[in-house]
Amino acid sequence: MNRREAVQRISLLMGGALSAPVMAGILGQKTNLGESIQVTAQQEALLAEVADVIIPTTSTPGAKAAGAEKFIVRVMRDCYPMDDQKKFYAGLAKFDSECIGTHGKGFMSLNGDQKISMVKNLTTSDQAFFRRMKELTVTGYFTSEIGATQALEYVEVPGRLEACIPYKKGQKGWAI
Repeated sequence: MNRREAVQRISLLMGGALSAPVMAGILGQKTNLGESIQVTAQQEALLAEVADVIIPTTSTPGAKAAGAEKFIVRVMRDCYPMDDQKKFYAGLAKFDSECIGTHGKGFMSLNGDQKISMVKNLTTSDQAFFRRMKELTVTGYFTSEIGATQALEYVEVPGRLEACIPYKKGQKGWAI
């Protein structure tokens, strides 16, 4: 199995096909040869916090621990055209402004329940931003070392093919 096949199988595990820029990012390609938005440390920290609400720490580390925000920044910079980058980071700024309007403080300063509530509201108030954020977060998480080895079952060197093995209750999905 080659890398492309493995990535396609991962995308199926995550619930569907990945967008072309995200697929290019996973494969380490750079499709945006033009200018890119320079992301500030504050924006990157905000991305990490939002990603950590999407995939929180439970019995396994969450998106923040896996460094999903670094994946998001790299893929946005290397694989999305400037217009898409502007829309994405404008959506992030708008989201933080909505938090200030609702709670009187930015997303980073909210407590856990307020963060969850604001991200739930985001699923309806700005679906385009939320979908892209979720796609990038989930992909960044499950292609990280933490996601592939701790959140999923992982066999570094697989043995023989056993085509039909029933899952045991509570068993993790397999990393490919």
